[in-house]
Amino acid sequence: MDMNTLKEVIFNLKKQKNAIIVAHNYQIDDVQEIADFVGDSFYLSKVCAEREENVIVFCGVHFMAESAKILSPQKKVLLPEIDAGCPLADMITADDVDRLKEKYPDYSIVCYINSPASVKAKSDVICTSSNAIKVVRNIPNNKIIFLPDKNLGLFVKKNVPEKDIILWEGFCITHYKIKKEDVLKAKSAYPDALLLVHPECREEVVELADFVGSTKQIIDFATSSSAKEFIIGTETGVLYSLKKLNPEKEFYLLHPGMVCPNMKKITLTSLREALLYERYEINVDENVLEGAQRALRKMLQIG
Repeated sequence: MDMNTLKEVIFNLKKQKNAIIVAHNYQIDDVQEIADFVGDSFYLSKVCAEREENVIVFCGVHFMAESAKILSPQKKVLLPEIDAGCPLADMITADDVDRLKEKYPDYSIVCYINSPASVKAKSDVICTSSNAIKVVRNIPNNKIIFLPDKNLGLFVKKNVPEKDIILWEGFCITHYKIKKEDVLKAKSAYPDALLLVHPECREEVVELADFVGSTKQIIDFATSSSAKEFIIGTETGVLYSLKKLNPEKEFYLLHPGMVCPNMKKITLTSLREALLYERYEINVDENVLEGAQRALRKMLQIG
């Protein structure tokens, strides 16, 4: 089946199934191009909850499809590739949270959205990479356990020094591989470019950046900036939106290895099959759903 026919089939199936297709900024270009909405994971989950379609095809990874289900429990949520997981999310379990609560009973647990639903359900509040500082600053408790990403946690710790913050030792394998020497090499190659990085990067990388933010914040910064050249320190998929919105600007990937293999699993073919066979459906246990919804509501309240 050629590309145009495949796209037409997807479009027709979407209408037949009353479905919405959403894609994370790290998806392949073809998937981003065909999606109804492209963005950060929580933004996409919110969009899905506000829309009338009763089938959500989430082109992302497992925890993102779970988040969409948490916000739209009455809808059918499909993940086109069932093994599209997240190593960072897999670095923490609900049992780990129970042990932390036992060891640190006076601490509030702030959980990054890049985590399993079962972990969200046992946390006090969820945060995203764009509102993590605000959430930690606004939570009444001065004693915080931040999980699972230690690099985002370090970034928060630096910006909210008045709080006692314990970090979990998780990390994003794609962002964590970048080191200070990679930054110096890129800056030497593109001396006029601004460096924009994600807070999941190592502290030594974040310290050298001109701007630190979520994928959406990076896109917004580059779009509104008068600068013409940028070194991008996050997953390569974000270049699709950056170039589309800013055709007159130059974007250089900080390191060629900034590719998330799980995010690249979904193709137009697997997207078509997801719609055709309504697979793979993502469900969240009712008790887990309730706890995760509570933690998300808390985020909306303070973040």
